[in-house]
Amino acid sequence: MDPVIVVGAGPVGLALALALARHEVPTVVLDEGSGLCPESPRSVVLGADTAAFLARIGYPRAVADAARWDAFTVWRRRQEVLRIDLADAPVLHLPQHRLQRGLQDALSGTPLVRLVPLSRVTGLDQDRDGVSVLTRNPKDGTETRWRGSHLVGCDGARSAVRKLLKIRFPGRPAVDRSAVATVRVDLPFTEARLHREPPWRGDREATARPLPHGVWRLDWRLPPGRPAVTEPVDPHATWPGIVTGDTLLTRVTATLTGWCGELPRFDLLAAADHTAQQRLAARFRSGRCFLAGDAAHLHGALGMQNLTDGLRDADNLAWRLALAWHFRSGGPQPGGSLLDGYEAERRGAVGARLRAVDQSMPLLRPLRGWAQTRRSLFTGSFRKHAPLLADGHLGTGRFGGAPAYPAAPSGGPGRVPVQRGTRSATSLSELLPATAAGVLVPDLPVLAADGTPDQLHARLGAGFLLLLVAPGTAVWSAEHWLGAGLMPRLAEVAAALPVPAEVLVTEAYPGAGPHTVLLIRPDGHLVGVTQGADTEDLQALADRARGGPASLTGGTEPEPPAARSAGRPAGAQGADAP
Repeated sequence: MDPVIVVGAGPVGLALALALARHEVPTVVLDEGSGLCPESPRSVVLGADTAAFLARIGYPRAVADAARWDAFTVWRRRQEVLRIDLADAPVLHLPQHRLQRGLQDALSGTPLVRLVPLSRVTGLDQDRDGVSVLTRNPKDGTETRWRGSHLVGCDGARSAVRKLLKIRFPGRPAVDRSAVATVRVDLPFTEARLHREPPWRGDREATARPLPHGVWRLDWRLPPGRPAVTEPVDPHATWPGIVTGDTLLTRVTATLTGWCGELPRFDLLAAADHTAQQRLAARFRSGRCFLAGDAAHLHGALGMQNLTDGLRDADNLAWRLALAWHFRSGGPQPGGSLLDGYEAERRGAVGARLRAVDQSMPLLRPLRGWAQTRRSLFTGSFRKHAPLLADGHLGTGRFGGAPAYPAAPSGGPGRVPVQRGTRSATSLSELLPATAAGVLVPDLPVLAADGTPDQLHARLGAGFLLLLVAPGTAVWSAEHWLGAGLMPRLAEVAAALPVPAEVLVTEAYPGAGPHTVLLIRPDGHLVGVTQGADTEDLQALADRARGGPASLTGGTEPEPPAARSAGRPAGAQGADAP
């Protein structure tokens, strides 16, 4: 069978290819660039769920490569108004180029993934059996035609795939504007800091967020209409290097002097202007073609993490494509509910974030003078709104927390309601009980069927999981409990399910009593809960997760891995592709 074609070798495209490889699905990654990852001021905040996702797809060093924040503080003028201790819930901050290089290293050891640089997508056609893509080498103009079972556009905000599919990308082109710089400097504090109305002149808001090896990312919110403050050394570079503009240097020196009392020694590594947009593609799916990451959504205001949601796109889509690929379905008719669930859930979750920003932005924009006083009188003080500002930067709450898909795990509308009001609200996944359908399951100690101890999140990303709650299991050897209680029956049920499933055992699960069985999707979201190994109930849950009992029927049995295509261009003969 033809491989899945991924367009774009950024972090989302690479993560999707690695996730599909974990499901034994071959991919071809087509990228317009040369494959290099130049240093830039871009960075990403990883939550527990996205860090675990990167670890299981082959980049376990993400945690070691990132900076751990011990706290996040919000200041106004010379006063600290909010401090959030992160010792028990670490936040990881990673340079985006380091993330991309780590994923590329993981890709090099994966024979199921083929990376093809210098491949600009110029044409796209699809039929009931697959997708044909035409690419052109931007250096020598040679063209190659590729054939795939499905296609995913992870090719950024100016996505060629989205344009070829004629999918609208409505939204607001300029919600926030900021100057960004990465600086190696020794600051008198170690926590991440957001400073509103700092005591030095010229800035309304400055943010300092630590990166590894003594580097800090500094952001300054720019007033609307302010001209660019950075100039790249190389005008053809994707991201600027050292800044030559006096305005940015003045801003850096004023900010560092304000925080340190005197100007410390510093090295300016990279800088850029950034315009935060709010856009949401009208569709995430068109037949056998899908959009993910920046190609599907943009939301960078208030410190929000669009890349984190792009990684969640990849995690959500990978297991669906794998089921469709292995069971020869997923065209315009077969497998529709299963694959439509990706758009329903992910578009709904991102749409909820955009609505949350729209509701909160009037409360959080920096104002001066009487305008700020009037807003405080009518909607409350800045101290009251400070937790909302922290949510976006920390990837928590309704601005960045792990989503829940409560309407239906696969085929429902997937809308996440947005709480109104001025107080910071947790995400729906945090508000719902751990046994509610659609929530992200907590990371718990588990035992595999052979008695091997592990963590629940480490077992995600391959098949479904049947998790049995059995208090006292840990005190017995595997030889004892494997043949006792519900285990023999549960093993039979797992083998008979219409989706691949592994049986795990845990001592306790929040809100679940003994003999409770939980069916968990490969992306870690809960399908549902049963009491005991009831075949009919678990069969119904599995059918629900895959979009219905008929969604994967009509195909032949999947061919063995050795017979699968390695991703040759359409019409190519032999093992080597041009």
